[in-house]
Amino acid sequence: MGVTRRQLLWAGTGIGVAGILAACTGGSGDSKGTAAPGADAGKPRTGGTLRVGALGRASATTRDPHGTQANESDYLILALAFDTLTVPGAKTNTAPRLAASWEPSADLKTWKFKIAQGAAFHDGTPVTAEDVVWSLKRLRNTPSGAARLPGIQADNISAEGTDTVVVVSDYANAEFPMLTRFASFVMKKDTKDSELDKAPGTGPFKLDWFRGGNARLVRNDKWHGGPVHLDAVEVTMFETPQAMANALLAGQIDLASNAGAVAARTAESRKDVQVLRRPNDMAMPIVMRTAKGSPFEDVRVREAMRLVVDRDAMVKQVLSGYGTVANDILGTGDPAFAKDIPQRARDLAKAKQLLADAGFDLSRTYQLVTTEDIAGLAESATLFANQAREAGIKVEVVKQESGAFWDKTWKTGDFYTTYWGTNDSVVFFASKTMVGEAGQNEAGWNDPGFDASYRKVIATDDPTRRAAALKEVQQIEHERSGYLLWGMADGIDLAAAKVQNLPKLAGYGRVQLEGVWLS
Repeated sequence: MGVTRRQLLWAGTGIGVAGILAACTGGSGDSKGTAAPGADAGKPRTGGTLRVGALGRASATTRDPHGTQANESDYLILALAFDTLTVPGAKTNTAPRLAASWEPSADLKTWKFKIAQGAAFHDGTPVTAEDVVWSLKRLRNTPSGAARLPGIQADNISAEGTDTVVVVSDYANAEFPMLTRFASFVMKKDTKDSELDKAPGTGPFKLDWFRGGNARLVRNDKWHGGPVHLDAVEVTMFETPQAMANALLAGQIDLASNAGAVAARTAESRKDVQVLRRPNDMAMPIVMRTAKGSPFEDVRVREAMRLVVDRDAMVKQVLSGYGTVANDILGTGDPAFAKDIPQRARDLAKAKQLLADAGFDLSRTYQLVTTEDIAGLAESATLFANQAREAGIKVEVVKQESGAFWDKTWKTGDFYTTYWGTNDSVVFFASKTMVGEAGQNEAGWNDPGFDASYRKVIATDDPTRRAAALKEVQQIEHERSGYLLWGMADGIDLAAAKVQNLPKLAGYGRVQLEGVWLS
C-alpha cells in the first residue's frame, strides 16, 4: 500500500488523533463542550500526561517510519517521535517542520530544503543534510516510494553543504513541498532495520517505551520547533471506535479520535466531554474500475451510477447527518475547489437511458465489495445497492475482512468502496489516485487529457494559469473518473474537558500535539 490506507484514513477520520496523511487545508473545525471548571483556556500550563486512544491491531504493528503503517496508533507514535520536512499549515497549505524553508529553481524541477536551525536527534546528534538525504533515498527505495515521492529518483537526491538538501524532479512540480508532508520522516543516516525500535527521532516527543502497539512518549525539551507543554503522551491501541469511545466516556483516556456519530450524540449531553467536529474530514467514495474489460469501462455507465445515488439520503442515513453532500470530486477542502461545477443530482430516467445506450447488462448481478474498517462504510454500500435497484441495477454487497480487502480488492476490484481520511488538495488526490502512473490508482483510470491538465497545474506557480488548469482537472474528474463520491463525513473526536488547544487541522495536522496542554 502506498501512503497507507489506514494512514489516509487516519488523516481524517481515524488517524486522528487519527489523522494521518495529511490534510491540506487547515480547516477551522469547531468544538463543542465545556472546559473544566476554573480552567484558564488562554494560558497554557506545562505538565501532565495526555492519554490518547488510536485505532489498530496488535498483529499489524510496525516501527518503521518508511514502512506501511496499517495501524493508526503506529502512525501517531511515529509522527510524535519523528519530523517530516513539512506539515499542513493553518495559514498556508504547507508549513515548515524539519525544513525551515525551501526554494525552487526557475524551471520548478530542483528544490532546495534548508534544515531548521538547532534541529537535533533525541540523542543530541545534530541533524545534517546527509541524514535527510539518506532518509529520503530510503523512503524512495521502498515499494511505495514512487507514490510518496512522485517524479523523484533516488539518485537525484543530494546534499549541498551540511544544512541543505537538493531534490531534482523528472518534471516541473510547483507542488513538491506539499508532497513531503506525509511520509518524509527523517532518521539518522545508516540506521539499521534491526535498530528501528530504538532509533532516535527529531520530533517533539521521545519514545519511553513501546509494548504491543501501546506506547509512552515523553517531552523533548530540546525540540527545535519550540516549547512542548505536555510531560508525556500515552497511546493506547483500540480495535474499534466504539471501544475507544467507551474508554473516553469512562475516563480511561483523555482523547478518542474518530469516535463516530453515535458516540458524538451520546457525548453531547455531557458537560465533561468535548465533541470536536471537523467538517468534511473524510471522503467515502465508491470506486468503479475504468480499465478495459470492466463492466464500468464505458464512461456512460459510470455517469449513470453517479446519477443513481441519492446523496442527501446517504448523508442522512449513513452519516446520521454528520457530513455533507459531495460532487464526485476529491479534495473538497482545497481553497481552489471548483464550487461552480453544478452539483450532480439524482436522475433515474437519465441513468436508465445512459445504461441502455451503453448496452449495460441489467440481467447480471454486480458485486459491490466493502469492508467494515470504519463506521458507515458497509452501510453506504447497502444503501447504494437499494438505490441502484430503483434503476434496475442488481447489486450484491459483499463484505470482506480488512486484510483480504486491501490485499485482494483494493486497486484491482471492479466495484468497491474505499475511504480517504483526509480532505487534502485536489492536486494531492490527483497525484496519488488518478494520474496514469499514480501509485494508488484505485480505478485503473488512464485519461491523457486529465494527465495533461494535472501536469499544467504542477508546472506553474502563476496563480491565474494554475487556477485555469486546476478547473480543467476537476471538470474532467467530475465527468469521467472512476469515482462516485457521494458525501464527505465529518471527523468526530471526543476529548475530556481538561484537554486544551487540540489541533484544528484535518488529516496529518491532527497529530501535531505539541501545542496541547491540560488545564
